[in-house]
Amino acid sequence: MKTCTILLLALALLGLGAPRAVAQTSPSAPAAAAPVAAPKRQLQAVRISEAIKLDGVLDEALWQQAPVATDFIQNRPKPGPREQHPTEVRILYDDAAIYVGAIMHDVAPDSIKRELSARDNLPNTDFFGIFLDTYHDKLNGYGFIVTAGGVQADARYSPASGEDFAWNAVWDARTAQRGTDWVAEMRIPYSAIRFSTAEVQEWGLQFMRQRQALRQGFFWSEVKPEVDGFVNQWGELTGLKGLKPPLRLSLTPYISGYVNHNPLNAEGTRRTTTSFNGGADVKWGINESFTLDATLVPDFGQVQSDNQVLNLSPFEVQFQENRQFFTEGTELFNKGNLFYSRRVGATPIGFYGVGLADNEKLVRNPAETRLLNATKISGRTSKGLGIGLFNALSNDVYATVRNTESGEEREVLTQPFSNYNIAVLDQSLKNNSYVSLINTNVTRWGSTYDANVTGGLFRFANKKNSYAVDGSLVYSRRRGTQFGSDKPIDDQNGFKYTVGVGKISGNFTWGFNHRIESDHYNPNDLGILFGNNNITQSAYANYRIFKPFWKVNNMNFYSEVGHQLLYRPTRYQNMYFYNGFNTTFTKNFLQVGYDFMHVPVSHDFFEPRTFPLGDYYVRVPANTDWIGFLNSDTRKRLSVGVNAGATYYSQDERLPGPRPRRLRYRAGFYPRFRVNDHLTFRYSLDWSLQRNQIGYVNGGLSADEPLDLPFRSQILLGRRNVATVTNVAQVAYTFTNRMSFTLRLRHYTSNVRYQDFAVLQEKGQEFLADYRRNRDNTYNAFNVDAVYSWWFAPGSQVNIVWKNAGNTYLLAEQATPQYFDNFNNTINTPHNNSLSVKVLYYLDYLALRRRR
Repeated sequence: MKTCTILLLALALLGLGAPRAVAQTSPSAPAAAAPVAAPKRQLQAVRISEAIKLDGVLDEALWQQAPVATDFIQNRPKPGPREQHPTEVRILYDDAAIYVGAIMHDVAPDSIKRELSARDNLPNTDFFGIFLDTYHDKLNGYGFIVTAGGVQADARYSPASGEDFAWNAVWDARTAQRGTDWVAEMRIPYSAIRFSTAEVQEWGLQFMRQRQALRQGFFWSEVKPEVDGFVNQWGELTGLKGLKPPLRLSLTPYISGYVNHNPLNAEGTRRTTTSFNGGADVKWGINESFTLDATLVPDFGQVQSDNQVLNLSPFEVQFQENRQFFTEGTELFNKGNLFYSRRVGATPIGFYGVGLADNEKLVRNPAETRLLNATKISGRTSKGLGIGLFNALSNDVYATVRNTESGEEREVLTQPFSNYNIAVLDQSLKNNSYVSLINTNVTRWGSTYDANVTGGLFRFANKKNSYAVDGSLVYSRRRGTQFGSDKPIDDQNGFKYTVGVGKISGNFTWGFNHRIESDHYNPNDLGILFGNNNITQSAYANYRIFKPFWKVNNMNFYSEVGHQLLYRPTRYQNMYFYNGFNTTFTKNFLQVGYDFMHVPVSHDFFEPRTFPLGDYYVRVPANTDWIGFLNSDTRKRLSVGVNAGATYYSQDERLPGPRPRRLRYRAGFYPRFRVNDHLTFRYSLDWSLQRNQIGYVNGGLSADEPLDLPFRSQILLGRRNVATVTNVAQVAYTFTNRMSFTLRLRHYTSNVRYQDFAVLQEKGQEFLADYRRNRDNTYNAFNVDAVYSWWFAPGSQVNIVWKNAGNTYLLAEQATPQYFDNFNNTINTPHNNSLSVKVLYYLDYLALRRRR
């Protein structure tokens, strides 16, 4: 499970903590000269022929023969100073792997923090990491990290995905504490990375050490936070000769068993069911540069439950991707943000359109499309050309309908056999630049429609890496008929283009951006776009102080101004003025900040749900939004994060009354208590209240409701109060650095209470309506995810998962604004329960050959 701890750390280290927005500049701020990256450091690796025992004890004489990398340079909280407690790193290599030995000296044994966690999680702990740019293109790299407690983490680095901790490799590490020192010994097999076949090679190299006691981060090759980029600031690894990329071939078969109990199953079906599954993941190194990853008959039943919410907006809800195959090694496929992986295996396109006769009922309607297989081929040549191919197949999906009189059943197709495909070309250029081409395609069998999207991307930076221009041009094409209909599909041809220019390095950065999405641009068959038909312009500026002064470690100011028009017809939508600030105090590492935004009167063309856009819009009064936040020191056993904000709207006097003023309040409370290095409790509470919100009446109007009939031909808006509360409680117990248990409970409730109704007419005109139907509603969702995980060998794992899920949707008089009534209602509602066991075993061809 990846956590935001890692991302926050990366943002701090890479100087990306502020959004692309920004800031006022001081009159004395140097805005012209671009900072220069530090001189490159070099370290020579030593080839060995004897075996190294991986035990966290560097007692082999071979370690003393290797040159030492030391004299690390602090990056945070104060960039520039040399480390006072030295770090010593050596690198050895043989025909199979790179070996890293690191000794981290410290002042006292209790100064070394060792909190344990699940893999890829960096909590309150010291850690050491090595970073490799194997093609030395200064854009793409690998990261391998081990904590003082022996917990492993790994990541990929690229312009498309930044720091991607979803990537996993099979490697090994051991750590040990020796008095006031701790030692890390790592073995990174060549099968975990990719590199060229050149006889003599030079790789980009970086080391990092975290001293958590003082929250100090050190790099071997200085990383200046005011310089744009991370990989381009690494040093160099020399002495690599005669490396032969191995045959990278591995098979990870799995078996899994499920027991499901669903008390809400339709009458005549079994409430408790069992199932057994089997499949495998295959990884094959086609050559030294490219790897094929395939999952055959995949099973994603153990992934964390989605955070279901009540959606009142005109746009779909975007869910987080938790399936490992779609989060690992996808940096190429994410170019241009044209791939939303949740489309693969998503809800069938005919799920909501199953037609029933008067004497029929729906017995079974699968909400997910089962994949047959998915395959990725990706890599990068020695010339910096990245190539990615993705393909997935899903089978037909059928709903089952039963005749209530005869008992006869029939099947209704809800999703035809489908093929999902992505192809990417990404050429790395000098100066942290690139050009890319990406194509996504969805082909569905039968009488329905297919979709294709093609995009070109570029980024060019000057030699000093101080200024850059970027942009994209994307074309979407859809052909065929709507599913289950002879009506031609809409949005057949569309386009999007973006262009931006700005200063990217230094304390003061700025930029301008322009974007157009045409009225028929639609990438949503394999991507995600919440609304097209837009013309957007924005300008941002950012001023950052990286070195401590007064009582703070750093300071960040950011501002942005933007303007948006409807593309066709060209009409005003909105403007915004945004400003923010954050800082961290030196002694107690208290983080504080705020975000402020003012939006003049705006026109929401999407809320009325009428197409084509342009004639109808909901007028939103001018409003000012503010939110402040505070985060305490995470080194303490008890740490707390809090935020609070409000949105204040101008008075809307167009209706008699006048209409009550809109208001929005929100707050969050996020405590964490670390009992010891094994046990941690976390809790989060998010609350929001929107008063007098104006919106489309959710659920629409029904022809079966007599009170709806007079308004069926009109656009009905409601003035409503919406109260939402989300509670998440988590407990994590880590037995060892390879065995953990986590329990996550989430309760979500959202209550909608309508005050009055109005009919919307052209140009935003609203007239009160005598609409009598009670449209109040309450949505509750409750989930439990309990996961026991044991990495019993590199790449091999046992997972035991219990999942409990239930939700209720209460309408009219049943809806209640009382939180505890909703909580009790949710708990007492029958839930779906699932208990599963899944075993994965990693088989590496090279290891099997050596044993044989």
